[in-house]
Amino acid sequence: MFSDQAVNDFCQRLLEASGVPATDAGIVSSILVDTSLEGIDTHGISRLPVYLKCLLKGRINPKPKIQETIDAAVARVDGDNGLGQLVAYRAMNSAIDLAKIYGIGFATVKNSNHFGAASTYCKLAAAQQMIGQAYTNSPSGIPPWGGRAPYFGTNPISYGFPHAEYPVVVDMSSSTVARGNIILAAKNGEEIPEGWAMDKDGKATTNAKAALEGAVLPIGGAKGYTLALAAEVMAGIISGSAYGSHVGWIYDEGREPVNIGHSFLAINIAKLMPVEEFSQRMGDMIREVKAIPKAEGITEIRIPGERRQANAEQRKQDGIPVAEGLLQELNMLAEKLAIPILK
Repeated sequence: MFSDQAVNDFCQRLLEASGVPATDAGIVSSILVDTSLEGIDTHGISRLPVYLKCLLKGRINPKPKIQETIDAAVARVDGDNGLGQLVAYRAMNSAIDLAKIYGIGFATVKNSNHFGAASTYCKLAAAQQMIGQAYTNSPSGIPPWGGRAPYFGTNPISYGFPHAEYPVVVDMSSSTVARGNIILAAKNGEEIPEGWAMDKDGKATTNAKAALEGAVLPIGGAKGYTLALAAEVMAGIISGSAYGSHVGWIYDEGREPVNIGHSFLAINIAKLMPVEEFSQRMGDMIREVKAIPKAEGITEIRIPGERRQANAEQRKQDGIPVAEGLLQELNMLAEKLAIPILK
């Protein structure tokens, strides 16, 4: 276990040693650590090694000149192949700034990279008493319904709603499981549950490596396929970024930019009703939901985002667990970059 401050400082040093300016490195490292604090280990610091490798070989731009074109309540953002967390952070903040003026702000992004957990950016809006929404596309991972070859990414959709105790966060991929879970299982030599994926021949598999060569199954069958298509339009088509099978994958040996697309929506609650009224209505709904009679064997009904908040509080106290393989990989990179290891 390591304190969140120690992990944050370590991540920032690694990013800076890879050519990322200090301010930008601070934004990215804080997002990675916040994600790991919430227990989303597949999208937190576990992703840092591949980001660093891409930075060092020039596949990700460490010093992007992020450009924004504003037209009324819409921002078009060109990420200049920067780190996805940095580009997404800037874009959602642009949407928030526009929503302060117009009541609603929408930002599209092209020329970006994997941005971690989509919920991160919805929480930025919720912290400003706004409703946030985020989409991103990703490398081909799930097939169209009826197909056996992947085309759409696992394309998550996320919402964030302000709440007095913790942000209510909905964050779901269009697939049965986020591909990061399969990547992590493959790295750890673990099998995956039945129903997660098929191999390259279209047969069900519990072998994580075979799943990465095949396809992840869409959530809810045909419904997941349609969600993936909708997210592809919102993140890839409308932004002008790559889409479908044209999106690159940072885990392969390529050197070309992956050109991932995102989009972000911020809705200013104060333009619709008093924030106090919204908070009261949210609180009333949550109390009513939690008062619903529980199914057999269930001790508590949770609200989306509640478990993450509990994880963050626990890990702030106990520390962030870092798998031995990940720690070795990060420390090898630290030695390569001539910075102190995490110990």
